[in-house]
Amino acid sequence: MNNKEGNNKRNSSRPNSSRPNSNKPKPAMPKRAQGPKKAKPTSDAAPKRAPKSAQNNVAKPLKSDDIRLNKYIANSGVCSRRDADIYIQSGNVKVNGEVITEMGYKVKPGDVVNFDGATLTPERKEYILLNKPKNFTTSNEDDADHRNVLELVRAATNAKIQPIGRMDKNTTGLLVFTNDTDMIRKFSLPNQKSTKIYQVTLDKNLKFEDLEKISNGVTLDGHKLYVDEITYVENEPKTEIGLKLRTANVKVVRAIFESYKYNVIKIDRVSFAGLTKKNLPRGNWRFLTEQEIINLKNV
Repeated sequence: MNNKEGNNKRNSSRPNSSRPNSNKPKPAMPKRAQGPKKAKPTSDAAPKRAPKSAQNNVAKPLKSDDIRLNKYIANSGVCSRRDADIYIQSGNVKVNGEVITEMGYKVKPGDVVNFDGATLTPERKEYILLNKPKNFTTSNEDDADHRNVLELVRAATNAKIQPIGRMDKNTTGLLVFTNDTDMIRKFSLPNQKSTKIYQVTLDKNLKFEDLEKISNGVTLDGHKLYVDEITYVENEPKTEIGLKLRTANVKVVRAIFESYKYNVIKIDRVSFAGLTKKNLPRGNWRFLTEQEIINLKNV
């Protein structure tokens, strides 16, 4: 009876006794939201002045189409947001002909932004996933025997995309391309939350004692590297190893096993921050879905 009476006072249309627990937090929410609103009318002076200050505060937020100047510059692909801040502070950026040094300045639709003497046109953000084959490299050095990975995604977009991280000619697997400089920088940082999974082929069987040592972490160049997981690949020789790390640096994968006197024959990245090779044959690429892009930005 008490439950029903309590429910009827708050919500006569939901007398269901099966909801007493779910109804407990509900009174608290409107009190938080409505409390300040009810407090204003209790004073004769407060309600008259509050709208004025409120109107002043409302005028400051900008339209959703407005964008921070440093982000606008980064979107154009010329540099990162952090570098853009340096250029802005140095007085190298103009908006509609006026030098802007204010941090956090907002660019409105139709504004003309001049960066270091050139007018910028921000590119649409592109995110492409490639299943990289052998004999392609991320290096920009001219090599008659090996081609650049950008050749494989050239038909995808005219945007100035670049790969996230590096891969040598013998490394295969997932490689993400984008013109989002913030994302490129994010995945280049040493401390990352997202994991990458590699299948590594060694020149000889990995000893179980070495597998256990690697699982406890490896010290490379004086820095401790923690390994999320290392296992033998099921139904494969002991030369086939699965390795889960947070770093996107493939060189680290090779260095781990070389520190235990194993030669790495092949490295294949089978997962990158939740992305997999499903329905993506070797040498093929595809655009990331909106949800995949959101996931990459939030990991």
